[in-house]
Amino acid sequence: MSDRADAAAPGPRAPRGTVDPRAPRFAAGITSVLLLITVFFALTGLSTAQVPGFGSFVSPPSDLAYDEGPWAITYASVEQRILDPGFLLLLLAAVLFLWGVAWPRTAPWGVLYRTAVAPRLAPPTEWEDARPPRFAQGVGLFVSVIGLVLQLSAVPWALPIAAAAAFIAAFLNAVFGLCLGCQLYLLLQRAGIVGRARPASA
Repeated sequence: MSDRADAAAPGPRAPRGTVDPRAPRFAAGITSVLLLITVFFALTGLSTAQVPGFGSFVSPPSDLAYDEGPWAITYASVEQRILDPGFLLLLLAAVLFLWGVAWPRTAPWGVLYRTAVAPRLAPPTEWEDARPPRFAQGVGLFVSVIGLVLQLSAVPWALPIAAAAAFIAAFLNAVFGLCLGCQLYLLLQRAGIVGRARPASA
């Protein structure tokens, strides 16, 4: 009976201002899958499409070289740009990034890790400052918002490029434990720009 109770007992609580270092990598793994799907739909969607029927043959005529037409996104309405699947998926990613920045304790992937994954793992041997991973979420949010704004502004290829940049960062974190946003935070911290105050509760 006691063994069963010990197995069900929650693990040690993270000290104030810290997180289990495995949690951000878990979240990055799920995020990288979402962003990879986003990249696919962005590459095959409105952002990279060209209008058919607008091409022209260029000289010499005997070569029959075909000049591609203009970008479809420049002729699309704002509604069409928003309803593009790649845009909606990157918007979802941006909302999740925002959630991780503003309300990290209730962010979906963090809650999933704490409730379904962490109880099945050994307690962490060390804790990580919560501020660098949170800052990294902000970097992901910034990159995603840039892509969304440029898509709404009818800039071709902006959406897949932004999604690909966010995917690469998430993939490196999930697979190799290399958090680019965290490294940027540490550089800014050494420069005295951020991180002067003590870690706040996540």
